[in-house]
Amino acid sequence: MTRRITFNRLYKNIVEGGYDFGTGSWAVVTPKIKMKMNENGEYHPFVSKEDEYFSERELKELKESCVSSSEKNESDIAKMLFSDIPNMKYDQRLGYYLGLYAGHVNEGNFRNNGSSGGFGTWIFKELLLRGNIDGVIHVTSSEENDKLFGYNISNTLDEILSGSKTKYYPVEYSEVINKIKEIPGKYAIIGLPSYIMEIRLLSEIDPVIKERIKFCIGLVCGHQKSANFAEFLAWQCGIEPGKLQSIDFRKKLSGSPANEYAIEVTGVINGERHTIVRKMKDLVGGDWGQGPFKVSASDFTDDVMNETADVTLGDAWLPEYTQDSSGNNIIVVRNPVIKSIIECGIASHRVSVDEVDEDTIYKSQEGHYKHTYNELKYRLYKKERARQWHPKKRVNPSNNLSWSRKRIQDMRERICLKVPIIYVKARKRHDLNYVMKRLKSMSKGYERIYLIGAVIVKIKNLCKD
Repeated sequence: MTRRITFNRLYKNIVEGGYDFGTGSWAVVTPKIKMKMNENGEYHPFVSKEDEYFSERELKELKESCVSSSEKNESDIAKMLFSDIPNMKYDQRLGYYLGLYAGHVNEGNFRNNGSSGGFGTWIFKELLLRGNIDGVIHVTSSEENDKLFGYNISNTLDEILSGSKTKYYPVEYSEVINKIKEIPGKYAIIGLPSYIMEIRLLSEIDPVIKERIKFCIGLVCGHQKSANFAEFLAWQCGIEPGKLQSIDFRKKLSGSPANEYAIEVTGVINGERHTIVRKMKDLVGGDWGQGPFKVSASDFTDDVMNETADVTLGDAWLPEYTQDSSGNNIIVVRNPVIKSIIECGIASHRVSVDEVDEDTIYKSQEGHYKHTYNELKYRLYKKERARQWHPKKRVNPSNNLSWSRKRIQDMRERICLKVPIIYVKARKRHDLNYVMKRLKSMSKGYERIYLIGAVIVKIKNLCKD
């Protein structure tokens, strides 16, 4: 007998359990839910007391629009979208694909203005000029004082160009999705894996969304960050909380490898406006593997390559590409229209790309794959051992992991859970050193585990010899 779902139980499992990505999908399903940013700098759905009753239909749609509770997983949606397309191929690590590429855009300033090879904005431009879309749903600077970025709708090329570059910052799309439901047109949207998957789930519920969102551009994402991440980086540059006005998370440095980028922050220091550039590697918290200010739901996805997107774009983190400071993309194409756009770009020399194989794409994101896919099994095992609810994923819980990798996962979890609490205390104390000291201590512990793990591997290899 199926247990009847209640909103309180759904909310407890998903939001309070730490499995909510903050996309805004629930606020699209019903106006009773609003998206708000909490003190940790993360978006979550909120319900007022007078709106606590939900109909059976609303509850069903809330459940089915959330990647952490839906009965459909990424493989189900991707198969439905792409499996019948002629010449489609499949790789378990990448999902479906028509073409695999690595390279950059030559045309205009798309590459210079982008985080890596410039393909995201360039594809939007091509779709718009060809009449495939009327507008783009993407992340741009926010006009609201309490946040730096937000999803907006752009209908002109100049507006589209304003959304260039990756933003390691929380956004939610309920307002813009509800807006396009009222404004007829053809749209393309860009987003992280959870955002694109939940758009696909919403499309299965709402035929208007399905009819109007024609293309989904996906990004590869190691994990989502809270708004406090940007604030913390700026604070280290001398810009105190509440004084940050803008941030470029991926400022390219001429003469440096593409993976050695900087941040550029602008804000008020002692009453005057300043712009400061610092290398990310020189800032505490810039180690992506350690994951400070990570949204906890990020540790419970197994979608590395944004498998339900029409095209997936990521950084070409490979030696042959990172030496170019201007940056390069990896590109996984699933939609024939976008494949045609890229082929035309190749023929006209407006883009420079290499056709690559599955292993090349995989190797460009190998560390991400290990954490997101392979080691998710251990994180699920820990949840089951603690008898805690967790989403059903495409991998099964397992304790079959080396001692050092278990300890690394344990430390990453500790950093993820502890840093938000420490940072809020530091902000209230007006004391940057409070969080710096504690985060440095956790980082040293993390590095010691890596060192011990390397020693264990070396000893094992010596024993084999």
